[in-house]
Amino acid sequence: MTRQQKITTVLFDLDGTIIDTNELIIQSFMHALKGIVPEGFGREHIIPSMGQPLSMQLQHFSGRQDVESLTQAYREYNHVRHDEMVSLFPGVADVVARLHAAGIRMGIVTTKMRASSIRALELLGIYKYMETLVSLDDVEHAKPHPEPVAKAIQALGVKPSETFMIGDSSVDMKSAIAAGAIPVGVAWSLKGKNHLLEAGAAHILHEMTELLALCGIELEGVEG
Repeated sequence: MTRQQKITTVLFDLDGTIIDTNELIIQSFMHALKGIVPEGFGREHIIPSMGQPLSMQLQHFSGRQDVESLTQAYREYNHVRHDEMVSLFPGVADVVARLHAAGIRMGIVTTKMRASSIRALELLGIYKYMETLVSLDDVEHAKPHPEPVAKAIQALGVKPSETFMIGDSSVDMKSAIAAGAIPVGVAWSLKGKNHLLEAGAAHILHEMTELLALCGIELEGVEG
């Protein structure tokens, strides 16, 4: 694949993009909403809104404005089950190490809270490669607003036009576009790749290793 522009920076969403937390998220919602949502409520209702801030999703599902108790129930379940239920998607560890070796700057832009983001990144061994982390705690406006992606770009001192934002949700694509970055979707998104293309994805990764070629890094004989 031929590069059309120089890429110096890659920003990653977390959940559903590089970290497989899909089942943990779904089960955490089911636990928190037990007895509150209708009998037929299930994963097909949860998946379309994944990627949005937790409180917004809980308000939507429960019909309540005050979701503090639901948020607490979600986080308690999520915390207990976290380490056994999270893993990196295939190829992520190797690709991140290769990007780092090639001098590509990297960061995280997520709608997770900072503490849980760091916990997952450290657990899975890739936190050391990330030069910046923009979490829900760090912004006034979450994705799809441009603020989170723009804040990461500003923190790294890089050009938006040389920055990929990798994500599994339309909010990732929209935030990237609004911040002047290049939106890249992942085909393993539970929402499907068409959802990401419709949201403006410039590229779709079918395997994480395809990111190396997009960044101009040879798949064999990577230097460093």
